[in-house]
Amino acid sequence: MLNTLKKYWGYDAFRPMQTDIIQSVLDGHDTLALLPTGGGKSICFQVPSLMQDGLCLVISPLIALMKDQVQNLNKRNIPATAIYSGMHYREIDRTFDNAIYGNTKFLYLSPERLASDLARERIKKMKINLLAIDEAHCISQWGYDFRPSYLNISDIREWLPDVPVLALTATATPKVVEDIQEKLVFRKGKNIFQKSFARENLSYVVLDEEGKQEKMLDILQKVKGSGIVYVRNRRKTKEIATFLRKKGISADFYHAGLSSDIRSQKQEDWTNSKIRIMVSTNAFGMGIDKPDVRVVVHLNLPDSLEAYFQEAGRGGRDGKRAYAVLLYNNLDKNNLLKNYEQSFPDMTEIRQVYRALGSYCQLATGGGKGNSYAFDIVDFSKTYQLDILKTHHCLKVLKNEGWIELTDSVFEPATMKVIVTQEELYKYQVAHPKSDNLIRTILRTYQGAFANYVKINEKQLANFLKISTDDMRHKLTQMAQEGILEYIPQREDPQLIFTQERIAAENLTIDNELYNFRKERYHNNIQSAINYATTAQCRSQQLLAYFSEKNTPLCGVCDVCLGRLDDKLSDKNYNIYKNKIQVQLQGNPTELKDLVKRFPATQESKVLKAINYMLDNGYLEIDEDSVVSWVG
Repeated sequence: MLNTLKKYWGYDAFRPMQTDIIQSVLDGHDTLALLPTGGGKSICFQVPSLMQDGLCLVISPLIALMKDQVQNLNKRNIPATAIYSGMHYREIDRTFDNAIYGNTKFLYLSPERLASDLARERIKKMKINLLAIDEAHCISQWGYDFRPSYLNISDIREWLPDVPVLALTATATPKVVEDIQEKLVFRKGKNIFQKSFARENLSYVVLDEEGKQEKMLDILQKVKGSGIVYVRNRRKTKEIATFLRKKGISADFYHAGLSSDIRSQKQEDWTNSKIRIMVSTNAFGMGIDKPDVRVVVHLNLPDSLEAYFQEAGRGGRDGKRAYAVLLYNNLDKNNLLKNYEQSFPDMTEIRQVYRALGSYCQLATGGGKGNSYAFDIVDFSKTYQLDILKTHHCLKVLKNEGWIELTDSVFEPATMKVIVTQEELYKYQVAHPKSDNLIRTILRTYQGAFANYVKINEKQLANFLKISTDDMRHKLTQMAQEGILEYIPQREDPQLIFTQERIAAENLTIDNELYNFRKERYHNNIQSAINYATTAQCRSQQLLAYFSEKNTPLCGVCDVCLGRLDDKLSDKNYNIYKNKIQVQLQGNPTELKDLVKRFPATQESKVLKAINYMLDNGYLEIDEDSVVSWVG
């Protein structure tokens, strides 16, 4: 076990609990591992699979995460590949063949692929030593990110009766833990490993602030090091990043609507600390293992504590002090409740969107099951004059009901293969001199184009040839039409998959009992988040209690604990603050918020207590504009 870890990862020891999880898998037990964000979950299935013959089948919901893990494994000379919606049929076919007949050790599959006849047929032929389920909470209706396609996973168990399952997640309540085992058909001898969700180095802070941007700026100026600022929508990411740059803080923005090249570059710049602060929607963070994040700020109240806990947990993975700050005010509560009402549209709206989907994808009634289509929600909404927010919620209902599946953006480089002989290609070049330079450049740059499909960088190739990308694509398309080569252009779009045959919209139904259950659960999630922000109880205790870790000690480092522990300001501390405030204010009246900023953020509650005492005893005066003056 240790030899495998050392050989491929260079580590001398496992993290806590990894050894027990790996041994459980090697002993053939169905295993559920609950490890916090950054706890080393992937090692738990990668090591045992490498120690055995055959391959590990990994089910993962996020295409970007799959690609990242495949790339990291390949860098370690471990053969890994992935299949997901949006890939061309020929690539899927070839990848499955390699998994059956080649030396593939890890095959990553998106859950919706499991419904296809091709996947079912090929998986039965593979020599699989382990079935790993990443983000396993997605299989539960009780989870915060339920995905109906995860329910297909239980079918695999019938085809692979002797293969153990390893389910992994960072966040799961007791109900979700029970549901995961039931839905994945855990067998006798099952093992559950759960590490405490407590993060002793992470200081949780909730601040009720009307001026959130100014407070965020104050925090980022005082807490040095890398950070993430989470906001609710894409427009805000750019707006806040611009605000921070104007204030002298190195910042960039990130959301799922950016091209993969741009997202990758931004992520790389932040990971390498070229950018200090990343302002993002919740699209940023999955699979990113940056250990030295010192602060994570949420500018909006989250709609579930599971999501908040996972996002906040990206701070302080190196074990050093980090801060998870939630900036909250009454508007957040109102916005969450408003979003709750909009999240559950009526059937008329749902059927309207479903009908438009069939037209947008040019899909006839009775067909399309398993088909994948490039999908742009902005273009779709504009084309059919639909409100984009309502459309988003209708699509989510259709996804939760198992009618469709939606994925994140899929970047697929262009691929091509020459399908004529060298002699026939030479004759074509002579007859078409305008294409000769393109053909010769491709054959020189990309080896093996006669035998295999090769991936080509269209932009790079066009720049080298000093022609536009559109012209180059036109030439390649023309050669494909003339039977010289097969060509699949570069693509990058979110994918929409019809998981059931398209039916007439008027016949569309949903499970009303489940629909109402989700509605109630969503409301409960919102209420839990509101309670967390507004209850004066140790933040860590509240979060741990939510995940059923009861009677835990006070963390001593959250905003509530610091305030509670410091109810009595010692005479010594009071005199220190009084003397400093006197020096600051004599002949120089100062606005209250600016006066407090002159002290470390961790002393803010003590400073305010000292100021209140000095106001009560006539040392200070404060006017209607909150300007504080020293009067002695």
